[in-house]
Formats: sequence, structure tokens, C-alpha cells
Amino acid sequence: MVVSMTGFGRASGQVESCFMTVEMKSVNHRFLEISLKMPKQFLSIEDKIKKLISKFVSRGRIEVYVNLDGESLVEKSIHIDWDLLSHYVDTLHEINERFSLKDEVTLDQILSLREGIDILEESTSSDIVEKELLHIIESAVQQLSEMRKAEGEQLSVDLQARLADMRNIGEELELVAPTVVEQYREKLTKRVFEFVTGMIDENRILTEVALFADKADISEELTRLHSHIHQFEKTLQTSEPIGRKLDFLVQELNREANTIGSKANDGRIAKNVVELKSIIEKLKEQVQNIE
Repeated sequence: MVVSMTGFGRASGQVESCFMTVEMKSVNHRFLEISLKMPKQFLSIEDKIKKLISKFVSRGRIEVYVNLDGESLVEKSIHIDWDLLSHYVDTLHEINERFSLKDEVTLDQILSLREGIDILEESTSSDIVEKELLHIIESAVQQLSEMRKAEGEQLSVDLQARLADMRNIGEELELVAPTVVEQYREKLTKRVFEFVTGMIDENRILTEVALFADKADISEELTRLHSHIHQFEKTLQTSEPIGRKLDFLVQELNREANTIGSKANDGRIAKNVVELKSIIEKLKEQVQNIE
């Protein structure tokens, strides 16, 4: 099945005295990249969160936001380095005496020494809180995953329609290609007859037509084109991540279209090649967003 790499998920719940909200969005990316923005007391379970998300998504950039409303799950305390502060105050007094200053040592000066006073934070979150957070994250990523699948279904319909158009163009090229050589033979015979008096060298004409037919033959390219279209359609039905394989097939389709275009000696073939390359370009854009 086709799964898009674009999606959004949101879930929330009560965790002790806090209301927790988890939001995540995903965009296309070559690999799986998970970015977490959450309170630092949950950093210890960062790996668990990433493993949980990776069970539902295989590719894409996932941005996860965890917000808390209510009482903090962190206890704060103040730690004072009394020795350092005492040394700092003594030094200030010494400076005043040495330079005959009359400034008093103020509380603001003492508090300005950041190394002397630290605010410590200690997480109060329990295993129950962490378990509930993982549960909320799972709900959000499930919603994200469902949205990616729903968008993938729409992508699949669009891709199949474009593949059908490509197949029709390929079938039209198969009908046109044999007539190109015959038209070339007729034009060559007419030109020779107009410029050469007397007998026409039929063998020379046949040789020239044979060389042209060999250069203008697109049967192999059309066979490969239909094969790639079939592989593309078959891949759309598989359950594993298919984005990279589809990207490869798009490159192969484009290669065949370019080769057919380089051999085009007929206005009808050239017109079909332009339409073919336009469809392939649209396929490429869509495939970039498939997991």
C-alpha cells in the first residue's frame, strides 16, 4: 500500500497534576529522522520514544512536541557555595581598602556571582508518569500514521491514473513507430527520383532505409517502458515501504523516454515523448512524498 510521508497527529491526557499534550508532524525525508522538543525531565526516555515512533513510521522527518500545563513535575532547590561567596565578599572589601573606596558590598553584587548560587532541578516524574507519556505519544503517532495512510491512498489513485496515461502513450507509439520507416522510404525514393535522371538504384535506397530503421527502432525502449510501468503498478500493491523503489523506477522510465526522444524522427513520436516526460515529471514529484 502507498503511505505518504506527510501527516499530523495530536493526543493529550492528564498526568498526575499536569495536563500533557503531544503533537507531531511529518514531512518527506530520505531516511527516518525524529526530532523531540519536550521538558528535559523526560530526556531519560528519549530512546524509548524514538523506538515507539519507529514502529509506526519507516521514513520521513518527524517533529514531536510535548507540552505540560499545570504544576511542574520538577522540584527546584537553591544551592549556595558559601565558601566561594565568602571569598568573593572578602575580595570586594579588600578592593575597597586598597583603593580607599567607600562603596558598600550589596546583595545585588553577591547575587551577580552566578557560580555561587545555583538553582537545582530534580525530576519528580515517576514510572507511572513516563508510562502515561508513552501512551499519549503512541496515540498521537497512531493518528499520524492513519493520516499518512489516508493521504497515501489518494496518491495511489493519482499515480495509477498517470500510469494508465503512460501505457496509452506507449501503445500509440507502438502503432506509430512501424509507419515511420515506410514514410522515410517513400520520401527518400521521391527525392532520389527528383534529383537523379535515369534508373533508381533500388539497393542503395534499401540500404539507406535499413540504416534508418536501425537507428529509429524504439521497440526495445517501448518493451522496457511497459515493463517499468508494470513493475510500478505491482510495487504499489506491496505492504512494505516503497518510496525508494518507486524513485528508482521513475528514473528508469525517464531514461527510456529520453532514449525514445533521441531517436524520434517523426513529429507524432516527438509529441508523445513530450507528453510522456510531462507525466514522468509529475510522477517524480508524487513519489518524493511516499514512504
